[in-house]
Amino acid sequence: MTLYQILLSIGLVALPGFSLAQAGTELARVIGAVKPSIVGIGSFQKLRSPAVIFAGTGFVVGDGLTVLTNAHVVQEIINSEQKDVLGIMIGAQESVQFRSATLVALDLEHDLARLTIVGPALPAMQVGDSTSVLEGQAMAFTGFPLGLVLGLHHVTHRALVSAITPVVLPSMSARQLNQRLITQLQKPLYTVFQLDATAYPGSSGSPLYDPETGLVYGVINMVYVKGLKESAITNPSGITYAIPASFIKPMLDRK
Repeated sequence: MTLYQILLSIGLVALPGFSLAQAGTELARVIGAVKPSIVGIGSFQKLRSPAVIFAGTGFVVGDGLTVLTNAHVVQEIINSEQKDVLGIMIGAQESVQFRSATLVALDLEHDLARLTIVGPALPAMQVGDSTSVLEGQAMAFTGFPLGLVLGLHHVTHRALVSAITPVVLPSMSARQLNQRLITQLQKPLYTVFQLDATAYPGSSGSPLYDPETGLVYGVINMVYVKGLKESAITNPSGITYAIPASFIKPMLDRK
């Protein structure tokens, strides 16, 4: 049974006329339901201290053995010359467990990656139709912005879809162009969700979901936040972007 079906069966779908207090209760219940599906992404190396290093967030879909995250979260691990083992982290505090994973598909254009994990299946989130998302729609996202600093603790933020905007906008003048922008402008533009919430580097790969149903409508992406990781922590912009879930389906269809 999918997460969405579970939520439907226990009556967690919001009804018209709900109060803010009821909406808050709904979100609290949905958070409890989705947390087992949201995992840390990182690497393991037996002779290293610490042996496990956190890289970002991911979430489980489909058969319970499929994990989605950002491509940039896994690229450094798979390109490492240290032969790091790619995998996921589950649990909390001292009981964090590492489970190895295999990279199945990589979509560099939309910064998405699909992994397959070993071991028993985990609860899966269901992916919704992101083409139905409207500006002003309420969302939430859950991830690990502090990584393993304080243990593997889920952190949830409310968010409003403040804009549905192209992934890159043409600069006002030629002097503002750099090589990265020129490269992006040569590719077909696609739209992303701009959110009025602050996500930190460890939140990359977190699911953006409906706070009433738990349906996933996007994937949080920190690459689109201006500045370095350090400045994002000390001086966050308060703006976060998410890749629409419509780009997830082609990833899941790949063999």
